[in-house]
Amino acid sequence: MDTKFANPAPLGLIGFATTTWLLSMVNAGWFDGKNLPVVLAMALAYGGSAQSLAGILSFFRGNTFATVAFLSYGAFWLSLVAIFKVFGADGVAAPFIGWYLVVWGVFTFYMWIATFRHNMALQLVFLTLWIAFFLLAIGDLFGIPMSHVAGGYVGLVCACLAAYLSAAEIINGDYGRTILPIGPFAK
Repeated sequence: MDTKFANPAPLGLIGFATTTWLLSMVNAGWFDGKNLPVVLAMALAYGGSAQSLAGILSFFRGNTFATVAFLSYGAFWLSLVAIFKVFGADGVAAPFIGWYLVVWGVFTFYMWIATFRHNMALQLVFLTLWIAFFLLAIGDLFGIPMSHVAGGYVGLVCACLAAYLSAAEIINGDYGRTILPIGPFAK
């Protein structure tokens, strides 16, 4: 019996996109920090959980890139919840949060390099994500609020790109042809 596994990437991508959108609205200054509990609930229930599940399912499909990406960013969301709700971020210095963001930016940068073997839409998701991480990090490390706001706006673009890629993978897969283009695959 030949078992066919469903593509878990659209689930992981939309879990990432929706949670990133909410956090980026706060980072961009559209809403203040009082709205962070909604972001953290989404990070726990969808961003962290759905992405982690997508990572596990990607493992069984033999997709190393998706396994590492989804499990890592699922852990990112869960760690963010832990920082703010379990351990309390009140006493954490902004520059240390900046270093947390630098670490994620470095990881995302090398994952972006790996996307050069994938489609253009995925490349753009990772490009905007590493830029967002570094802009947010600069804002926290050096106390530059405009850098933080810029990181929020780049995060909004990243969230839109990830949502588009999720939709494209579902719609294109269901129709068996390209309805929503995702760009060429690298050879």
